[in-house]
Amino acid sequence: MTIDKSWTQIRKRSNSAVFWQGLQSFLQMAKPHVNDRGFIRCPCNRCINNAQHQLEVLETHIHRFWFMSDYNEWICHGENVNAASSSNVPQPSSGVHDRDEMFEVLEDIISNDAEVDQLGSQSSNVQYDDLFTALNSELYPGVSSFSSLNFLVNLMHLKVMNKWTNKSFDELLKLLKLAFPKMDLVESHYEAKKLMTKMGLGYQSIHVCKNDCALFWNENSMSETCPVCSESRWKMQEGRRTGKNVPHKVLRYFPLAPRLKRLFATSKTAKLMRWHQAGKSTDDNVMRHPVDGRAWKDFDRKHPEFADDVRNVRLGLAADGFNPFNNMSISYSMWPVVLTTYNLPPWLCMKPEYLMLSLLIPGPQSPGKDMDLFLRPLIEELKELWENGIDTRDAGNDRKVFKMRAALLWTVNDFPARSSLSGWSGQGYKACSTCNEDTPSMRVIGKTAYFGHRRFLPSTHRWCSNLDFDGRTEIKRPLRRFSSVDIMDQLRRVKTTIPGKHPNYGGVKRKQGDDELNWRKKSIFYELPYWAEIELKHNLDVMHIEKNICDSLLGTLMGDPHKSKDTDNARRDLQNLGIRSELHLYEDGNKLMKPAAEYTFSEANRRKFCRFVRSVKFPDGFAANLSKNVAQNDSRIVGLKSHDCHVIMQRLLPVGCRSLVNKTISSTIIELCTFFN
Repeated sequence: MTIDKSWTQIRKRSNSAVFWQGLQSFLQMAKPHVNDRGFIRCPCNRCINNAQHQLEVLETHIHRFWFMSDYNEWICHGENVNAASSSNVPQPSSGVHDRDEMFEVLEDIISNDAEVDQLGSQSSNVQYDDLFTALNSELYPGVSSFSSLNFLVNLMHLKVMNKWTNKSFDELLKLLKLAFPKMDLVESHYEAKKLMTKMGLGYQSIHVCKNDCALFWNENSMSETCPVCSESRWKMQEGRRTGKNVPHKVLRYFPLAPRLKRLFATSKTAKLMRWHQAGKSTDDNVMRHPVDGRAWKDFDRKHPEFADDVRNVRLGLAADGFNPFNNMSISYSMWPVVLTTYNLPPWLCMKPEYLMLSLLIPGPQSPGKDMDLFLRPLIEELKELWENGIDTRDAGNDRKVFKMRAALLWTVNDFPARSSLSGWSGQGYKACSTCNEDTPSMRVIGKTAYFGHRRFLPSTHRWCSNLDFDGRTEIKRPLRRFSSVDIMDQLRRVKTTIPGKHPNYGGVKRKQGDDELNWRKKSIFYELPYWAEIELKHNLDVMHIEKNICDSLLGTLMGDPHKSKDTDNARRDLQNLGIRSELHLYEDGNKLMKPAAEYTFSEANRRKFCRFVRSVKFPDGFAANLSKNVAQNDSRIVGLKSHDCHVIMQRLLPVGCRSLVNKTISSTIIELCTFFN
């Protein structure tokens, strides 16, 4: 029986019924000859019968890379099987694109989408046509090292790494086209972005009300005015819309599911996504990864069906504001929301290449209490990933398809961001979200002070019997832990508020009820089915805390009037509490005198410490040049960044303070620095 092979010569394949019928007939013929794993040799121009894939991947490859022109007898796929021999199989050619790394990238993208999009169907194939056109095009006649797509990807990478502006990128493209007229390259940055979006590197633009009342998304996507405050969606000039519709604010949302699927698209990262199971610490007293912590184990115990598959993804969320204009004279706060994957080993999960930007919240003001509004798209996707999961191809397990689920374990943030994310205000007499309504606090001059921390120390600790703290010994036990049931009972008493900052709607200040405690809202995270039962919901960023403590500690030791905590009001507070009489302010004639404290460096010791910091030499890459932060007259240390404070707290201060203050104070400082180590 003669087999019709004319369909393999058709070049316009997407809309050709003859091509699709011929391809399906070929696959049916090849189906009985797959191996025990369902794999068979691929006759596309890229694999040339050397690589083996499943049939759905063959279908995609043949459409994308075309059928081998010199493969006339289909001996590997059912034709004349009895006469088949390995010597008849065509050998690889030395074509240009056999070495192009972008083939591997696109193969990962396409094969990972096969389960959902039914690869090989006409609708799913068309979306990649432009990518494969660029991949199969030579950058320049006779150039074999780059395809047009590979060159463009590398060029875009240089743009990002070196912070080129869009205008400079457009001018570079014009120069390249002028110098090399035959170069196959896009005309502008806009066209390059459109092409990159098809590789799964795009985002969704969601318009936002100017008062942060609502998103123009889902049911409001076609609305012209805000459903809450009725403000126009578009910017207006003199009460009239401009010629082009320009929204007041745009939220950029980067879908999570495609990025998680990409982690399983290559065998290397797919295997790393299982590290948390094999990498657990064997010592119960050692924690080197969150998998060794109590919160992770508690989550596994409560959700065994999720924990059974080690490939299910566990995420952490971080958010904070920054000024994108690098100009402190301009008040603008943009908030990125970043996700990290804790399936990965500890030396990778915090690397930039594994951090996923999820949301880019626009300014000019911080979202504050309206943070939940901007988190809505992410929460909806997290709910879908938890309840239904998503079909994903696992390159680390013979490219088999599994149902990938994901869960958000906790957030990581500083104190202000914690208030926006958790709903519990970080101000007032009950600012601690852990101590909750039992927070021990008192009013001192100009601020609220929190005390009673010695109760968390062992009862035999020397500080528990010390009278210098508040004039009393500490005999109280640690505060109670609030269960998830207790927290949900409190949240039921919290009133629903209107989002936004409009003065007549969400911007109206309401009186807080006593039964609401410090809750300002019920966080959107509680819409996640598992969130209420999570033991540790919000983590504090230690680097922020360490920098604040370092600045305050150094300011107090150095006697810096701007950063020292040893202020006149602090001395008056000691007098009002009736403790440390040697530090009380006193009058000398018409002057108010402030006794020198033993925890403050003298002028000579201050200069010694500055010279010590200036003299220290670090290995390359370990720390910045701290000598630049020491003033010329060796009187103070200024301009410290977070990592500088980290190095000072853990390496320099424990050593530098030992000979400059008495043993009681130096040992206390060393213990504090050791806590952050």
